[in-house]
Amino acid sequence: MLTVLIPALNEEGAIAQTVEKVREALEKGGISDAEVLVIDDGSSDRTGELARAAGATVLRNPHNLGYGASLKRGIVAARHDAVCLIDADLTYPEHEIPRLYQKHREGFDMVVGARTGHHYSGSIFKGPLRQILRFCVEFAAGRRIPDANSGLRVFSRSVALEQLPHLCDTFSFTTSITIAYCLTGRFILYVPIEYHLRLGKSKVKLLKDSFRTLVYIAQTVVYYNPLKLFLLFAMCCVGASVLCFGLGVALQIAAPYYLGIGCLLLSVVMFALGLIADLLRQIMLRTAFDPPGRGP
Repeated sequence: MLTVLIPALNEEGAIAQTVEKVREALEKGGISDAEVLVIDDGSSDRTGELARAAGATVLRNPHNLGYGASLKRGIVAARHDAVCLIDADLTYPEHEIPRLYQKHREGFDMVVGARTGHHYSGSIFKGPLRQILRFCVEFAAGRRIPDANSGLRVFSRSVALEQLPHLCDTFSFTTSITIAYCLTGRFILYVPIEYHLRLGKSKVKLLKDSFRTLVYIAQTVVYYNPLKLFLLFAMCCVGASVLCFGLGVALQIAAPYYLGIGCLLLSVVMFALGLIADLLRQIMLRTAFDPPGRGP
């Protein structure tokens, strides 16, 4: 039926309550034969012990591997094809799991709980940074994405296994799987949910993890649609070239003209690199679908 994955690192203050609420939500939602699997990511406290006592199956990492790496282990180990992710800090409403699961059964490849509310808005720094990341993700995916890195979502294990090697091992896992599903033409539904105050201390390092997210966005686009990224660089070079030519006319000096010509030539190089990268991607896909020794 359904496997609920709960990655946890030093969450002894909330893990038992999280497991109990998840099991209660599954029971009330009529989801029988469900599995609650906690991935203890090398915790130094009693997280695994308390999760097991609350009725969850515990998969322990000998040392800390990261949020994404833990989820990958959980997805591989899951008993059921339908998989639900939820955090162990009581920020996500467990009672929404049956609703997301039902939407998944209706035909959506992934159903995401799009966070709303005061606690999701966060600090004065989080808001603008989140908007920048959202813009980058939407550009990469070519779709409107209300919440790219929500930790509450339901999807098919079999579909996710195809993308697993290309997904992030850290907090950007949810962002990378969102982009991967978008760029492979999957159906995604975003369901608004209320986001709650976290119990305990957050493990997210705002600037560091945001930079990592941008890196993985670029890597994901290069893997699935490299021409789009190189085309962006080429357009930036064309824009810089136009600006340089404008400065040359306005200031009546030659230097901006030469710089503008250089930027224009660079844009051609960027576009050509994009075509080569896209050709390599097509060759890789063809190789993957055509086994060695298979004739025309």
